[in-house]
Amino acid sequence: MTNNDILRRIRYTFDCDDSKMMEIFTLGGRESTRADISAWMKKDDDPGQLKLKDTQLAVFLNGLIIEKRGKKEGAQPEPEKRLGNNIIFVKLKIALSLQAEDILATLELVGFQLSKHELSAFFRKPGHKHYRECKDQVLRNFLHGLQLKYRGKEESASEFKWPEPKPK
Repeated sequence: MTNNDILRRIRYTFDCDDSKMMEIFTLGGRESTRADISAWMKKDDDPGQLKLKDTQLAVFLNGLIIEKRGKKEGAQPEPEKRLGNNIIFVKLKIALSLQAEDILATLELVGFQLSKHELSAFFRKPGHKHYRECKDQVLRNFLHGLQLKYRGKEESASEFKWPEPKPK
């Protein structure tokens, strides 16, 4: 998944307009303009799309944590220079105050089965012997489950249009 795709999915899930997106970026410690957000939201095949860098997505996710949970005391965390699916998953888990059971239930909304042990491996430090890299499929299903949870099945279903069957 691209950073732009992740940002688009989060924006849709939480129904954020441009002003809200700019506010979340500001909470994360960096300013963004309406033009930046518009360029990041463009589809992947649009020549006007601006690629969202890892640090920019990290700033947004840090801002989302502050938006959802409040600002913590002391110095705010620096945005990561390199983001992987595991870090993105952890930041979403923190922002939404999710426990393992909540994440598993969210994944079940889209029919994706994962054990508690498999899930905990995503949240371990990379050097740990039970660490496991979070693949795009898991993150994509989690984001889709969040969409169903926060937007509802009817709204989410209307986003995807099945192709018309071809006449025989």
